Amino acid sequence: MRFEAKSYTDKNGNPFILRNAELSDASDLIRYLKVVAEETPWMIREPEEVSLTEEQEREFLQGRIDAERELMLVAIVDGKHAGNCSLMRVGGLSRYRHRCDLGIALYQEYCGRGIGKVMLETILEVARKLGYEQAELEVIAGNDQAIALYEKLGFRKYGTFPDNMKYKDGSYADAYWMMKKL
Repeated sequence: MRFEAKSYTDKNGNPFILRNAELSDASDLIRYLKVVAEETPWMIREPEEVSLTEEQEREFLQGRIDAERELMLVAIVDGKHAGNCSLMRVGGLSRYRHRCDLGIALYQEYCGRGIGKVMLETILEVARKLGYEQAELEVIAGNDQAIALYEKLGFRKYGTFPDNMKYKDGSYADAYWMMKKL
């Protein structure tokens, strides 16, 4: 779906823009996936597992643009991609039509500035308008900053996936399933 770009101000008084991810963002989004996977242990991929081509990423983005009930937003700060937030349907079946899945990540340098909160508030409002009744997400236990934000926005933990991820060093991380009624 399409989203009209909007301007906001972060906690420090710096302007940023939320807009639709466009096909021209493909290379930036691939780079973003690699960098964020390197910066944090909270992502599902290792940096070397980001193997999308620009054409594959453009196809993915076109799918979000064409979808009636899905959206990918990007945050732009000083002309640079700062992060993105996605709204995806849980499944195409009628019994799941009330559920949506959210994902969000920012480059570390933009964390803690309120950009993620604005992105999530925006995507939750879009989800409500699209008729979704509940928003869901998965978050790695230990990602305390993200968990605190989700809880502040009304998400609650409803389950734990033990050993959800296994890292290169052999250690594991649990994940929480969180949900918010819209």
